[in-house]
Amino acid sequence: MTYKTDYHIHTTFSDGKAAPEDYIPAAISAGISEIGFSEHLSLFRENQDWVMNPENVLEYVNYIEDLKKNSDKIIVKTGMEVDFFPGKEKEIELFLGKFKLDYRIGSVHYLGEKTVDLGPEFYEGKNIDALYESYFEHVMAAAASGLFDIIGHCDLIRIYGYKPSYDPEPLYRKLARIMRENNVAFELNTNGRNRPLADFYPDRRFIHVFREENVSVCVNSDAHLPARVGQFFSEAYDLLRLAGYTEMAVFSDRKRKMIPL
Repeated sequence: MTYKTDYHIHTTFSDGKAAPEDYIPAAISAGISEIGFSEHLSLFRENQDWVMNPENVLEYVNYIEDLKKNSDKIIVKTGMEVDFFPGKEKEIELFLGKFKLDYRIGSVHYLGEKTVDLGPEFYEGKNIDALYESYFEHVMAAAASGLFDIIGHCDLIRIYGYKPSYDPEPLYRKLARIMRENNVAFELNTNGRNRPLADFYPDRRFIHVFREENVSVCVNSDAHLPARVGQFFSEAYDLLRLAGYTEMAVFSDRKRKMIPL
C-alpha cells in the first residue's frame, strides 16, 4: 500500500473553508498517513482576503502544534505556502526564520501587482509567450532562493488554458535542473483538476523531465475543503510511476527523506 502524504492543505486561517481539525477525518478516510497544513502567506501585498495576516502566523503555528499533540490516528505536519517575490529573499527569510515548520512551500502567484489565478482577464491582451517566460523565470528564482523545500504548482500559469506558441519543454527542463541543483522538491498538485485547466500541475507531458533530472516529488491536493483531501491521488501516483518515479519525499523539521512510492 502506498504511504500517502498530503502537505498542501488550506484552512480558515487563510482561504480554506474549514478548521484544521475538520480535515483529519477526511484525510484518514482517504488513506492519508501524513497531513500537512500550509496556509497562504504573502508578505508584500496588503488587504488580500485569501492570505493569512502575518500577525496571525504564530497563532497558526501553535494551533497546528496542538493538533499534532492531540492526533493519534494520523501524523500532522506544520507548513506554510509562501509567495515568492524576487529581490525580497532576505525579508522573507527573516520573517520565516522565527517559526518552526516541517516544510516551506514556495509559490508564484503574482506577476507584477496581479495574480495569475484569480481570473482569465489577467491574460487578455497580453503576450502569452512572454507571460510563460516571465512566470517560469520567477519560479526558477524561487527554486534557487534557498527559502523553500517544495515548489508549489510550478506551472500555475496554465490555469485558464492559455498556451504558448512554442514547445515549453525547455522551460520545464531548465526549472527541473535548478530544482535539483538547489535540492528542492516539486509537488504533483491535483487541484488543477478542479480549475478551468481540468488537469494536474505540472503538465503531465513533462513529468518525465523532472524524473530525468532527478528532482524529488510529493503529491499534494491543495485542498480548500475537507472533501478534496487526497483527491485524484491514485491517478497521480500512477503518473509518477509511469514517469519512472520509485520514491517520494516526506518532510519533518525541514529535513527531507525519501520513502518508496
